[in-house]
Amino acid sequence: MDKLTIHEIKEKLQTEVELDSPFIQLIARDERKGVQQLLKKWRAGKEKEKESYEKHLQMTIYEKKYQVEGYQHIAGIDEVGRGPLAGPVVAAAVILPSDFYLPGLDDSKKLSEQKRNEYFEIIQAEALSVSVGMIEVDEIDRINIFEATKKAMNIAIAGLNVSPDFLLVDAVKLQTPYPQESIIKGDGKSISIAAASIIAKVTRDRLMIEMEAEYPGYGFSQHMGYGTKGHLSAIERLGITPHHRKSFAPIKNYVSV
Repeated sequence: MDKLTIHEIKEKLQTEVELDSPFIQLIARDERKGVQQLLKKWRAGKEKEKESYEKHLQMTIYEKKYQVEGYQHIAGIDEVGRGPLAGPVVAAAVILPSDFYLPGLDDSKKLSEQKRNEYFEIIQAEALSVSVGMIEVDEIDRINIFEATKKAMNIAIAGLNVSPDFLLVDAVKLQTPYPQESIIKGDGKSISIAAASIIAKVTRDRLMIEMEAEYPGYGFSQHMGYGTKGHLSAIERLGITPHHRKSFAPIKNYVSV
């Protein structure tokens, strides 16, 4: 039988699943350099798929634990924007279907902007419910950032159009009628919290990009309000904006008494 062309092998590999199928064994004996390169790339892709699936299994431990106990609508809760000098704190609540699978889903801080935006759209499309809560700078200054964070989370929970029966919350204990578990670094341990972290992060980043258009020169679209050297330098040159948190150092040093 004539050998398959490299193009034909490439096409067939796209539908191949088994790591040690007769076809894989056959091309493993093919001495052509191009075939061996294709096989190496295919095996690397399969290894990455395996790692993604194993990560998914690890990140569904909490969800499965409470599903076994009878909870059906488990909401993941996370926030972004606790540390910046400017902009709101944004929280998200997400209820995922029990069979949700998104390879590569992880803590939003570990993902590229492109991946976050891609996953944002998938989560919005496939989640049972998504809600966002936001607290602006005036209230942050009035009640403090920790209280503002909890309030944003509670707003997000209240905005869900599917009522949750259990909450998985990233590192915070909330006053709420729903049973809950607070998980330290939960955005890397629970798919529901990871999904919420992506919704919150992308939502806030887009707001900060809009803020850059409103107040050019501060670099909000690059540092997202965090206290980078460039941000502090811009404050020195231009002063503070209405979006800066006046209760935060060093911003409070620029507030006239």
